[in-house]
Amino acid sequence: MQSGSETNNFQISSLDLQGVKTLVSWAANEGWNPGPMDAEVFYNADPEGFYGYFQGGELIAGGAVISYDGLFGFMGLFIVHPSYRSRGVGRALWQERRDLLLTRLKPGAAIGMDGVVAMQPFYARGGFRMAFRSERHQRTGELFPPNPNIHHIFPNDFDTVLNYDTKCFGFPRSLFLFPWLLLPGGFGFMYKHHGEVMGFASMRKAIHGYKIGPLFAESAIIAEALYRACLSAAPGEDIFIDIPMVNTAAVRMAQNYNTLYVFECGRMYLGNFPVISGDRIFGITTFELG
Repeated sequence: MQSGSETNNFQISSLDLQGVKTLVSWAANEGWNPGPMDAEVFYNADPEGFYGYFQGGELIAGGAVISYDGLFGFMGLFIVHPSYRSRGVGRALWQERRDLLLTRLKPGAAIGMDGVVAMQPFYARGGFRMAFRSERHQRTGELFPPNPNIHHIFPNDFDTVLNYDTKCFGFPRSLFLFPWLLLPGGFGFMYKHHGEVMGFASMRKAIHGYKIGPLFAESAIIAEALYRACLSAAPGEDIFIDIPMVNTAAVRMAQNYNTLYVFECGRMYLGNFPVISGDRIFGITTFELG
């Protein structure tokens, strides 16, 4: 499992909820700015989808290997405890996670991930190909005039919203989406026209400010209405959104609202690129789970 001078005493094992909470706490220490309830929702999405290395019963590294009904996989939340970095631990665990996730998917299913720039060459050597860049942008919330087509999302809207989410994301993910929309302190907005959902946005509380994701919409006009609803929900707060740069309308939206660039990741895939509704994706859901 290890390279270099490491002794062969690391053991890979699935993680329970407490293990996922540990990974999220490490991510918070690294400045990833997760939400206070992210671990619970991530774990609910796929309780068998988290693995880590242990030494002497102590978790030293871990990450997600999420299976969406065997149709699509996603690797994220990959982090090594600082005490074990630069010792080959991350490289070995990443390869084991990739191979393990392949066994959890149906033949031909793709695996996605959002890789930071510095690690993209390593992921490419592991078989992943770049699809598009996503930039995190930040803006301060402020009040905008309400739009009569914007409505809060309530539990009786979930099935309709899930149908729209599946059309955009490409795969059903109810185990993830429903708890995501119910996060304490968060907001869910949908755009309805003549009774039809034409877009929705979720915004959750983070350690610092709020994060929007996803923001899916039929058009730039609808996306901006949803974005304004999110900005209006938390005036004076820092609000972050991860924009797929392949969607030129999403890029223009960020420019129109004078957002600030924070950092970026690259969406990479192992296998054939899945069919997604890229023109409808104005903000990806999360770098950790896709």
